[in-house]
Amino acid sequence: MSAHESMEHAEHAEHASGENRKIALLIAVIALFLALSETLGKGAQTEAISKNVEASNLWAFFQAKTIRRTVAQTAAEQGKLNLPALPDDATRAALQKQIDDWQKNAARYRSEPETGEGSEQLSERARHAEEERDLATAKYHHYELASGAFQIAIVLASATIITGMLALAWVSGALMLVGIAMTALGLFEPHLLPLH
Repeated sequence: MSAHESMEHAEHAEHASGENRKIALLIAVIALFLALSETLGKGAQTEAISKNVEASNLWAFFQAKTIRRTVAQTAAEQGKLNLPALPDDATRAALQKQIDDWQKNAARYRSEPETGEGSEQLSERARHAEEERDLATAKYHHYELASGAFQIAIVLASATIITGMLALAWVSGALMLVGIAMTALGLFEPHLLPLH
Protein backbone atom coordinates (compact mmCIF):
# COMPACT_ATOMS: atom_id res chain seq x y z
CA MET A 1 0.00 0.00 0.00
CA SER A 2 1.40 3.36 -0.98
CA ALA A 3 1.64 6.36 1.30
CA HIS A 4 -1.09 8.08 -0.68
CA GLU A 5 -3.45 5.12 -0.24
CA SER A 6 -2.63 5.00 3.47
CA MET A 7 -3.51 8.69 3.81
CA GLU A 8 -6.81 8.19 1.99
CA HIS A 9 -7.61 5.19 4.16
CA ALA A 10 -6.82 7.20 7.33
CA GLU A 11 -8.95 10.14 6.17
CA HIS A 12 -11.83 7.79 5.39
CA ALA A 13 -11.51 6.15 8.82
CA GLU A 14 -11.45 9.57 10.50
CA HIS A 15 -14.56 10.65 8.55
CA ALA A 16 -16.35 7.40 9.46
CA SER A 17 -15.34 7.88 13.09
CA GLY A 18 -16.85 11.39 13.07
CA GLU A 19 -20.07 10.07 11.53
CA ASN A 20 -20.21 7.27 14.10
CA ARG A 21 -19.91 9.83 16.91
CA LYS A 22 -22.85 11.74 15.48
CA ILE A 23 -24.89 8.54 15.23
CA ALA A 24 -23.90 7.60 18.79
CA LEU A 25 -25.09 11.02 19.95
CA LEU A 26 -28.36 10.51 18.05
CA ILE A 27 -28.80 7.14 19.77
CA ALA A 28 -28.15 8.74 23.17
CA VAL A 29 -30.75 11.46 22.52
CA ILE A 30 -33.31 8.90 21.33
CA ALA A 31 -32.61 6.77 24.40
CA LEU A 32 -33.25 9.82 26.58
CA PHE A 33 -36.65 10.37 24.93
CA LEU A 34 -37.37 6.64 25.22
CA ALA A 35 -36.70 6.74 28.97
CA LEU A 36 -39.01 9.75 29.30
CA SER A 37 -41.85 8.15 27.34
CA GLU A 38 -41.48 4.88 29.26
CA THR A 39 -41.61 6.72 32.59
CA LEU A 40 -44.67 8.71 31.53
CA GLY A 41 -46.26 5.52 30.20
CA LYS A 42 -45.78 3.62 33.46
CA GLY A 43 -47.19 6.55 35.42
CA ALA A 44 -50.23 6.77 33.15
CA GLN A 45 -50.75 3.01 33.33
CA THR A 46 -50.62 3.07 37.14
CA GLU A 47 -53.04 6.02 37.22
CA ALA A 48 -55.46 4.20 34.89
CA ILE A 49 -55.43 1.08 37.06
CA SER A 50 -55.84 3.11 40.25
CA LYS A 51 -58.78 5.10 38.85
CA ASN A 52 -60.39 1.93 37.53
CA VAL A 53 -60.24 0.37 41.00
CA GLU A 54 -61.58 3.59 42.54
CA ALA A 55 -64.50 3.70 40.07
CA SER A 56 -65.30 0.02 40.71
CA ASN A 57 -65.28 0.57 44.47
CA LEU A 58 -67.52 3.63 44.17
CA TRP A 59 -70.00 1.79 41.94
CA ALA A 60 -70.10 -1.10 44.43
CA PHE A 61 -70.76 1.39 47.25
CA PHE A 62 -73.45 3.00 45.06
CA GLN A 63 -75.13 -0.38 44.58
CA ALA A 64 -75.04 -1.07 48.32
CA LYS A 65 -76.64 2.32 49.05
CA THR A 66 -79.28 1.69 46.38
CA ILE A 67 -80.13 -1.69 47.91
CA ARG A 68 -80.35 -0.15 51.39
CA ARG A 69 -82.59 2.63 50.06
CA THR A 70 -84.86 0.09 48.33
CA VAL A 71 -85.13 -2.01 51.49
CA ALA A 72 -85.95 1.08 53.61
CA GLN A 73 -88.54 2.28 51.08
CA THR A 74 -90.12 -1.17 50.89
CA ALA A 75 -90.30 -1.42 54.68
CA ALA A 76 -91.89 2.03 54.89
CA GLU A 77 -94.49 1.13 52.22
CA GLN A 78 -95.27 -2.15 53.99
CA GLY A 79 -95.60 -0.30 57.28
CA LYS A 80 -98.04 2.18 55.71
CA LEU A 81 -100.17 -0.72 54.49
CA ASN A 82 -100.22 -2.28 57.98
CA LEU A 83 -100.88 0.98 59.84
CA PRO A 84 -104.71 1.01 59.59
CA ALA A 85 -104.98 -2.58 60.81
CA LEU A 86 -103.25 -1.94 64.14
CA PRO A 87 -105.51 -2.14 67.21
CA ASP A 88 -104.42 0.86 69.30
CA ASP A 89 -103.06 4.38 68.93
CA ALA A 90 -99.80 3.69 70.77
CA THR A 91 -98.87 0.86 68.39
CA ARG A 92 -99.87 2.96 65.38
CA ALA A 93 -97.76 5.87 66.68
CA ALA A 94 -94.76 3.57 67.18
CA LEU A 95 -95.12 2.16 63.66
CA GLN A 96 -95.57 5.67 62.22
CA LYS A 97 -92.33 6.73 63.94
CA GLN A 98 -90.59 3.71 62.42
CA ILE A 99 -92.03 4.54 58.96
CA ASP A 100 -90.74 8.10 59.30
CA ASP A 101 -87.27 6.78 60.24
CA TRP A 102 -87.24 4.43 57.23
CA GLN A 103 -88.23 7.27 54.90
CA LYS A 104 -85.59 9.56 56.39
CA ASN A 105 -82.96 6.85 55.95
CA ALA A 106 -84.08 6.23 52.36
CA ALA A 107 -83.73 9.95 51.61
CA ARG A 108 -80.28 9.98 53.23
CA TYR A 109 -79.19 6.96 51.20
CA ARG A 110 -80.20 8.85 48.04
CA SER A 111 -78.41 12.12 48.86
CA GLU A 112 -75.91 12.83 51.60
CA PRO A 113 -73.87 15.87 50.48
CA GLU A 114 -72.18 16.39 53.84
CA THR A 115 -70.39 13.01 53.60
CA GLY A 116 -70.48 12.53 49.83
CA GLU A 117 -71.81 9.02 50.40
CA GLY A 118 -75.36 9.26 49.09
CA SER A 119 -76.05 7.31 45.91
CA GLU A 120 -76.24 10.56 43.91
CA GLN A 121 -72.83 11.71 45.16
CA LEU A 122 -71.32 8.24 44.75
CA SER A 123 -72.43 7.99 41.12
CA GLU A 124 -70.96 11.44 40.40
CA ARG A 125 -67.66 10.47 42.05
CA ALA A 126 -67.58 7.17 40.14
CA ARG A 127 -68.16 8.92 36.81
CA HIS A 128 -65.37 11.37 37.61
CA ALA A 129 -63.01 8.48 38.41
CA GLU A 130 -63.98 6.83 35.10
CA GLU A 131 -63.17 10.06 33.22
CA GLU A 132 -59.77 10.23 34.92
CA ARG A 133 -59.19 6.55 34.09
CA ASP A 134 -60.05 7.16 30.44
CA LEU A 135 -57.71 10.15 30.30
CA ALA A 136 -54.83 8.16 31.80
CA THR A 137 -55.52 5.29 29.39
CA ALA A 138 -55.44 7.65 26.40
CA LYS A 139 -52.13 9.08 27.61
CA TYR A 140 -50.75 5.57 28.09
CA HIS A 141 -51.56 4.58 24.50
CA HIS A 142 -49.72 7.64 23.16
CA TYR A 143 -46.67 6.97 25.33
CA GLU A 144 -46.58 3.34 24.22
CA LEU A 145 -46.61 4.34 20.55
CA ALA A 146 -43.90 6.91 21.25
CA SER A 147 -41.78 4.26 22.98
CA GLY A 148 -42.18 1.94 20.00
CA ALA A 149 -41.07 4.70 17.62
CA PHE A 150 -38.06 5.48 19.80
CA GLN A 151 -37.05 1.81 20.01
CA ILE A 152 -37.22 1.36 16.24
CA ALA A 153 -35.28 4.61 15.81
CA ILE A 154 -32.49 3.29 18.05
CA VAL A 155 -32.31 0.06 16.05
CA LEU A 156 -32.12 1.95 12.75
CA ALA A 157 -29.48 4.34 14.08
CA SER A 158 -27.44 1.38 15.30
CA ALA A 159 -27.78 -0.25 11.89
CA THR A 160 -26.38 2.95 10.35
CA ILE A 161 -23.11 2.42 12.20
CA ILE A 162 -22.86 -1.16 10.96
CA THR A 163 -23.95 -0.59 7.36
CA GLY A 164 -22.76 2.97 6.79
CA MET A 165 -26.12 3.77 5.14
CA LEU A 166 -26.90 7.34 6.21
CA ALA A 167 -30.49 6.97 4.97
CA LEU A 168 -31.14 4.78 8.01
CA ALA A 169 -30.01 7.62 10.27
CA TRP A 170 -32.45 9.99 8.56
CA VAL A 171 -35.30 7.51 9.01
CA SER A 172 -34.20 7.09 12.61
CA GLY A 173 -34.34 10.86 13.12
CA ALA A 174 -37.80 11.00 11.53
CA LEU A 175 -39.03 8.25 13.86
CA MET A 176 -37.59 10.16 16.79
CA LEU A 177 -39.69 13.17 15.76
CA VAL A 178 -42.77 10.95 15.50
CA GLY A 179 -42.04 9.66 19.01
CA ILE A 180 -41.64 13.20 20.33
CA ALA A 181 -44.93 14.20 18.71
CA MET A 182 -46.75 11.20 20.25
CA THR A 183 -45.26 12.02 23.66
CA ALA A 184 -46.41 15.64 23.34
CA LEU A 185 -49.90 14.52 22.31
CA GLY A 186 -50.01 12.21 25.32
CA LEU A 187 -49.04 15.08 27.59
CA PHE A 188 -51.23 17.85 26.17
CA GLU A 189 -53.96 16.40 23.90
CA PRO A 190 -54.44 12.70 24.66
CA HIS A 191 -57.97 12.62 23.21
CA LEU A 192 -56.99 14.22 19.88
CA LEU A 193 -56.23 10.85 18.23
CA PRO A 194 -58.59 7.99 19.14
CA LEU A 195 -56.07 5.21 19.76
CA HIS A 196 -58.11 2.71 21.77
